[in-house]
Amino acid sequence: MTARLLAFAIACFAMGSAGAQDLSTTCRVASTYDLTVQPDALVFERAEVAPRRIRMDDGALEVDGRPLALRPDEQDRVALFERNVRALVPKAKAIASDGIDLAARAVRDEAATAAPGAVASGDLDRALNSRVAEIKRRIATSQSTRDWQEDAMRAYAQEIVSDVGPLLTQDVGSEGAAALRDRVASVSTGGQARVVARVEAALKPRIQALCPSVRQLFDLQSGLHDASGRPLQLLEPGE
Repeated sequence: MTARLLAFAIACFAMGSAGAQDLSTTCRVASTYDLTVQPDALVFERAEVAPRRIRMDDGALEVDGRPLALRPDEQDRVALFERNVRALVPKAKAIASDGIDLAARAVRDEAATAAPGAVASGDLDRALNSRVAEIKRRIATSQSTRDWQEDAMRAYAQEIVSDVGPLLTQDVGSEGAAALRDRVASVSTGGQARVVARVEAALKPRIQALCPSVRQLFDLQSGLHDASGRPLQLLEPGE
């Protein structure tokens, strides 16, 4: 019983990463780079394929540690790309943060059916609120997309489950294991779909609203190359 409920909770909170996935499927634009937003520059990094590190600084462009000579129009394009990314980042963070809130509320609603004692006592709300506030603080102060994309959301989910998991099993003693097991199984069967539907319905319009700006970034990178003549594809066509 416990394993099923915890797996359900993990799946629900992992939906906080739906924004990153939908950016690819909805806007048809994706990236293989992690982005770090520094006060004076943007740094795009990936481990596998060159170019591995691209740095933008007010129209200047550095690829794998090597500054590139750019024409004035290219400098303007790089500077505009950087400004537009900086404008998009807080909007993307807000979607990720709100996704956490939405998923937490949805999981609480499902828990009210599976383990009403934990909800009635206030213990579940206190645990959820404390952990969600901490996760949202991390997202807000983060400089890297690594902290608010899919892998990070899964790690956050594990933290939440470690907090609320014991609370969701406290009803066993008062209600009986068999009855609670049946109710948890019922919630687990349909609960994930309900949580996903709630989060997607709330976030998808906001993700769609970002698409014109994302596609503009895709167009701005056109014509930029590294020192070897390879196109700089910070953004690629999505699925």
